[in-house]
Amino acid sequence: MPVFMCKLIHRQNFHLLSLVFAEKRRSFRFSSVFLSVLCYLALAMIEAASVSRRAMLAAMTAAPLSVLAKRNSIPVGLELYSVRDELQKDLPATLAAVAKQGYECVEFFSAYFGWTTAYAKEVRERLDDLGLKCHSTHNGWPAYQPEGLEKAVELNSILGARFIILASAGDPKSIDGWKHVAVMLNQGDDLFKKSRCRAGYHNHDLEWRPIDGQRPIEILAQETDKNVALQLDVGTCIEAGADPVAWIEKNPGRIRSLHLKDWSPQKGYKVLFGEGVAPWKKIFAAAESAGGVEFYLIEQEGSRYPEIETADRCLIAFHDIHA
Repeated sequence: MPVFMCKLIHRQNFHLLSLVFAEKRRSFRFSSVFLSVLCYLALAMIEAASVSRRAMLAAMTAAPLSVLAKRNSIPVGLELYSVRDELQKDLPATLAAVAKQGYECVEFFSAYFGWTTAYAKEVRERLDDLGLKCHSTHNGWPAYQPEGLEKAVELNSILGARFIILASAGDPKSIDGWKHVAVMLNQGDDLFKKSRCRAGYHNHDLEWRPIDGQRPIEILAQETDKNVALQLDVGTCIEAGADPVAWIEKNPGRIRSLHLKDWSPQKGYKVLFGEGVAPWKKIFAAAESAGGVEFYLIEQEGSRYPEIETADRCLIAFHDIHA
């Protein structure tokens, strides 16, 4: 019997259909009993196929939707060094401008460490009013020295930051020098975690250049606790000739945030996000499937546009590429 006929079968009308086939049994050369069995089998096969098809479609669509939901839940923020001149002139107005553009969080650079607790509370109030979060801060060595650790915790706790990132180690000349950096990061993390903060390290190009056959970034990854975040600066990684995707995949769960800074051989860091050679789609895929990324931070060292406009253009490009 043709399949399209079976599609017309409905359980409530099956008895009537059997009678019709019985009446026409001579032309079909089948008994009504055999036709009934045949129709039941065909119906069962179609229903099974329908269920299988629904299950298959659900499996096909569920994964992309879950991935999309996860991707959309990762906030994108701005490293405020990108608008440093505007920030110095008017911090509240600058925060308002980037919030209006659609940024969800910000990262203060090391100048914040000179704030009083009272001023930090004013800034936090401003962030709350604008709906902005501060998940991390950039810090110099003073925040990791014994006399600065408690202040770092206090200020970051006020701001709501969860990661106290060492922005640069300076220029250690030996493997032992980099191992000492790792020791300082671990010591900081031991204190920070008591206040629900964690230590982190932000790379530049220096960390990718081998010393006695070892890359400093690998020394830091090996010698620090797995809870110490490895904040990946994409632009400096690429400029040094390293592979950001391979690095993310090699350190699962530790790339808790990324600085989305592009780079090109012709214009260096002056290109806007998306104008350089960074393989952003592959980077996002690795960060979200393996890296453990919790938030993204656009960073711009300068461009052909004013700071605020640069931040706006970069955010628009991010949404286009990350979509």
